[in-house]
Amino acid sequence: MIHIGGIILTVHPDAACCGAAVTPDNHGMILTTLTERGLESTVSGTNLRSIIATVDDYLMNLGVAEETCLYDSH
Repeated sequence: MIHIGGIILTVHPDAACCGAAVTPDNHGMILTTLTERGLESTVSGTNLRSIIATVDDYLMNLGVAEETCLYDSH
């Protein structure tokens, strides 16, 4: 069996807000934690299609979270 993994590091003006929006998705293949500069998301699994779908969903949710957090701060 093959194991697939990676780390997504992102920097945000309001990382705590973005993290609060995406960490409820911490289950199964993805785990997001708050760092000093932003978010660190570790992705792992054994099915490439599932990993791709998970990362795609995560990035979409992260984009919406960032826009919302920026809007709320103004």
